[in-house]
Amino acid sequence: MSFTLKQIRYFVGVAEYGSVSRAAQELSISQSAVTEAVKELEARLGVKLFERRRRGLETTHHGHVFLRHAKAILTEVSSAESSIAASPDALKGTLNIGVTSLTAGYVLSDILSRFRRAWPGVEVSASEDSGEYLEHLLIGGELDVAVIVVSNLRNVQALNSEILTVSPYRLWLPIGHPLSARESIGLEDLAAEPQIVLDVDEMQAEALRILSVFPNRPRVAFRTRSVEAVRSLVASGAGLALLPDLVYRPWSLDGDRIESRDVSGRLPVVQVGLVWRRGAAMSEATRAFLSVARSYHAPRVR
Repeated sequence: MSFTLKQIRYFVGVAEYGSVSRAAQELSISQSAVTEAVKELEARLGVKLFERRRRGLETTHHGHVFLRHAKAILTEVSSAESSIAASPDALKGTLNIGVTSLTAGYVLSDILSRFRRAWPGVEVSASEDSGEYLEHLLIGGELDVAVIVVSNLRNVQALNSEILTVSPYRLWLPIGHPLSARESIGLEDLAAEPQIVLDVDEMQAEALRILSVFPNRPRVAFRTRSVEAVRSLVASGAGLALLPDLVYRPWSLDGDRIESRDVSGRLPVVQVGLVWRRGAAMSEATRAFLSVARSYHAPRVR
């Protein structure tokens, strides 16, 4: 017997919320229905999808892989429903989008996939650059909209912004690290730990802000522009990292597991959102993109 859309929806809910009870609450169904759906899905696939941890359920490696496919299936179903509700051929034109390196892979890819399926008649062009330069292009009318870190927005008088997701910072650490066994972790516990810093454009100011909140400035063991390099370095024990939950994934490219934990203290948050020129005439393609983007939900992967 093949798995059902209901089982996929319930599985994604548990994976995103890390709890059967929370998923059941958000989906407005019983916990037993969610539990049964996940069991049936595991039996159908022949693999274990979740592991129970002290802080809730976490996807196994198989669960992490299947989650990507499950979300793609739900995206296709949503697009199919949209195409029936409104003729996708009715909307034509062009759409010029700006994106930073951080938001390109972790936010825009999902939004753009759903937009292209819903409105295939729109010709989309996406440009990746620094947040500062993208603001310049928006003000000059060369871009219709940008998906960037809006907590760093400079030209607030000339640009409109709308927050899509707020991502808190969490600690990344390798499996078996002594801190992973603690019920609570404070910044003072990290003072002697080497830190790995993500040094991409939109995170440079955030990285300085993070380092400044430590009681004593920690040793920076490695700076990199690659999130995947951070994962691999953390998994290998080269250091710990404080990064937005938005970019956390539990597996490195080598298949090594990394964990994430909350840290008490005055840590900043990263706000990712939409930005467009204030007072500019908005095309129908831009309005449609904003509508699709507003339904974006950042994945909660544990």
